[in-house]
Amino acid sequence: MNIEEELEYYFDLLWPLNRSITGNANRKTLEILSEVSNLEVIEIPSRQKCFDWVIPAEYNVNKAYIDTENGLRIVDFEWNNLHLISYSTPINDYFTWTELEKHLHFIPEMPDAIPYKTSYYQANWGFCLSMNEFIKLDKTIRYKVVIDAEIDAAGSMTIGERIIKGKKKDEILISTYICHPSMANNELSGPLLTIFLQRLIENQKDNEYTYRFLYLPETIGSIYYLSMQGEYLKENVKAGFVVTCVGDEGMPTLKLSRKGNSLADIASTLTLNNRKIKYKLLNFFPTGSDERQYCSPYFDLPVASLMRTMYAEYPEYHTSKDNKSIMSFTAMAELLDIYCEIFYNCEKNKTFLNNNPKCEPFLNNTGLHTGVGGAKVVPIDTSAILWILNQSDGKNDLLSISVKSNISMKILFKTALLLCKNGLIKEI
Repeated sequence: MNIEEELEYYFDLLWPLNRSITGNANRKTLEILSEVSNLEVIEIPSRQKCFDWVIPAEYNVNKAYIDTENGLRIVDFEWNNLHLISYSTPINDYFTWTELEKHLHFIPEMPDAIPYKTSYYQANWGFCLSMNEFIKLDKTIRYKVVIDAEIDAAGSMTIGERIIKGKKKDEILISTYICHPSMANNELSGPLLTIFLQRLIENQKDNEYTYRFLYLPETIGSIYYLSMQGEYLKENVKAGFVVTCVGDEGMPTLKLSRKGNSLADIASTLTLNNRKIKYKLLNFFPTGSDERQYCSPYFDLPVASLMRTMYAEYPEYHTSKDNKSIMSFTAMAELLDIYCEIFYNCEKNKTFLNNNPKCEPFLNNTGLHTGVGGAKVVPIDTSAILWILNQSDGKNDLLSISVKSNISMKILFKTALLLCKNGLIKEI
């Protein structure tokens, strides 16, 4: 299978699972992702404190439905797992229409869509359905509501982690979430792209950076992780990305880190600009996904997010319309390649010092120049040589030189190695 076929294959395996912030579906999700690249699965006990949050009780659904008093089924969790509000409390009882109506949710603006709703931290119950189905319901009869769910205070929250060691202790953090039920772009695109990115990094040799991959339930997962590893991450993470909403054909969207000029920010903008890709650039804002935890004031990690159409900016967001029909596995593969180039640019970003900064060296003595009309004898852009020699003052790294010169990192890195070989510059 090619990469697009693999992405689609694993999408289909993961799609039916009723992911939430805890539960067996999350474990199964990590088990399936581990077929692509190994993950360490970690269980965090319910009731464990993390800052002023608490790991919730584990939640698993066996069945949930609404029947009319005559036994006609109108909503069933088995038909679509979005029908049940996640973390709905168990119930088995009859309700009048007046009692039931306040527990039913729909979207007037999208009459044939089922909304996605949760009640993680407040005891409640409810069902979601399309408005078209809602308006058909008989208001004169009673309804039987059954929610067979297990809420286990002695359970746990499940996360996945993989650390790929590099030459340096410095890290690149890649974080995604595994907490939404059957939604495509807003859920499965993130962990799918991330696990294939992890496999590519794993197969690379001699990585400079250590790569930390995280698969977490959104918000509570990153808060827990920061409560345990935040000090270490603050010291060692040099670039990071939250991977979400990467599955449609929309124009790439880059949300910068809170710092705004981090390695992640610069490497991403440089890569997109060099590829001459039209993209949307956003300064950091404190809503969205887990970047708002990583970029919280104390930790202020250099974590950006490179997406396609951003959460809440496509009409299918948080509805049953966010399904396979809006996915493009070709577009996912293209963004995977962009992420790889971003990491290449991070890996090759070095700082050099000119060994003889007093004017340009006499390049004829090095074999890098013929001296005849400025012609080259090696397949290296002369302007790259001059840019590196001029900017190698121990302060400018290759990324900053690439931004100033509009010369790609691949050309600059190749040129820098040649200049080092000829004794003109040295890495510091």
